[in-house]
Amino acid sequence: MEQSFIAYIENSIKKNWDLDALTDYKGATLQYKDVARKIEKLHIMFEASGIQKGDKIAVCGRNCSHWGVAFLATLTYGAVVVPILHEFKADNVHNIVNHSEAKLLLVGDQVWENLNESAMPLLEGIIMLQDFSLLVSRTEKLTFAREHLNEMFGKKYPKNFRKEHVFYHKDEPEELAVINYTSGTTSYSKGVMLPYRSLWSNTHFAFEVLPLKAGDKLVSMLPMAHMYGLAFEFLYEFAVGCHIFFLTRMPSPKIIFQAFAEVNPHLVIAVPLIIEKIIKKKVLPKLETPAMKLLLKVPIINDKIKATVREQVIKAFGGNFTEVIIGGAAFNHDVEQFLKMIEFPYTVGYGMTECGPIICYEDWRRFLPGSCGKAAPRMEVKILSPDPANIPGEIVCRGPNVMLGYYKNDEATAQVMDKDGWLHTGDLALMDAEGNVTIKGRSKNMLLGPNGQNIYPEEIEDKLNNLPYVAESIIVQQNEKLVGLVYPDFDDAFAHGLKNEDLERVMEENRQALNAELPAYSQIHKMKIYPEEFEKTPKKSIKRFLYQEAKG
Repeated sequence: MEQSFIAYIENSIKKNWDLDALTDYKGATLQYKDVARKIEKLHIMFEASGIQKGDKIAVCGRNCSHWGVAFLATLTYGAVVVPILHEFKADNVHNIVNHSEAKLLLVGDQVWENLNESAMPLLEGIIMLQDFSLLVSRTEKLTFAREHLNEMFGKKYPKNFRKEHVFYHKDEPEELAVINYTSGTTSYSKGVMLPYRSLWSNTHFAFEVLPLKAGDKLVSMLPMAHMYGLAFEFLYEFAVGCHIFFLTRMPSPKIIFQAFAEVNPHLVIAVPLIIEKIIKKKVLPKLETPAMKLLLKVPIINDKIKATVREQVIKAFGGNFTEVIIGGAAFNHDVEQFLKMIEFPYTVGYGMTECGPIICYEDWRRFLPGSCGKAAPRMEVKILSPDPANIPGEIVCRGPNVMLGYYKNDEATAQVMDKDGWLHTGDLALMDAEGNVTIKGRSKNMLLGPNGQNIYPEEIEDKLNNLPYVAESIIVQQNEKLVGLVYPDFDDAFAHGLKNEDLERVMEENRQALNAELPAYSQIHKMKIYPEEFEKTPKKSIKRFLYQEAKG
């Protein structure tokens, strides 16, 4: 079979010409033919400004229909796309644009307000995502093309633009498609070079395991500049002929609920944080009453209640989906147990930008709770451990999903890719006889106990986050002792009449309760309250390295 990613896009546009494709939630809708027409107009601008195949084009803005159009237009032209997270600070955006040697930047209005064009001298033009107008042009050709775009389009297609005119770049498996800069929670971000085989293999994987069909609907809430959201909320759905709704604002639980209720998506892709918020705020409080706790212990009523609760949770997600796929970070143990108890159709996958992104996955019917699935199709996964079932070791993987390397950084590439093509993930895990992978933590986060025991801070944090009035936490090591840094749920605490000094007392009680569950070598020595939320990467993982020196 021909392994062409662009063929997926081209065929979908032709096949689904009159179907709805992309909608800005509460805004306009583009059909597949409109997307094709906009791609064509961008191609005319690219050509006029002298963009060659292989040149880089950067895209930076909130999720929206035109973001999707810009991404597809770049690839179908034969250029390399550099998606940049809109949450990045201005100097990060400048650095990435310069480091990637991008010739053009397509930018959202909110991002543009903070940027400085003189800090990006290599750009030939900056284009506004909202209406594809020119913000900055450094060549006369580009200015001319934008001013005469409709005229040029009309000349090229005098008798209307039709689906037989859709004819795109032919991609090669090893050809560079995307340079995706990882947020890099530990150090300056690196540009992951993903070839077309990675985009093809990830999209093909989704066709193999996910049940969507043309006309199905989906809400896109993860940033598309991140491979997880890009691959499984946009590229696969577009290739199928789905109708994608972009939440163009910050996806708060309130907006997400509203969108789910209106769109009734056929599949839900999420990060744990969103699911945990929804469960903790909407569902668990109803079950925490003494009467409910008692009823859940009675076997026959129990099943009825579970069914009712399951219905409620399913309804919260729009009531129309086949499964919820969770990935991007560790999933809270208690929330997961709860979903398993009510037999909710969820599965947890595992991946990383360097694999564009998928490494492990399992269908929700066969999924082992606590794990993140098995090696995905076409991927080999090993655990570097003398006894992978019992002793955690580093996850390594290889296969078509794996990147070419880091852009202009051979040293960083050599640190993670070995000569046999295995990618060293830096994550520690166990693997059982069936191949189920259970993540234990990041090897670089692992702490050593007094006698060399391995302490995984994530496991302790997971327990701590379920204790009263804890919103989020980090476990750090200071002078050989473990310290719990806690950002309390102030709203909840004040609503229950607690004052700051009461919170100190509650956290001390939490520390004792937590230690009662922990082995001697991982006891928490003291708690320290933080007044504000911990800083996070765009993937919503806490930037641990900022807090290692926390004195208290």
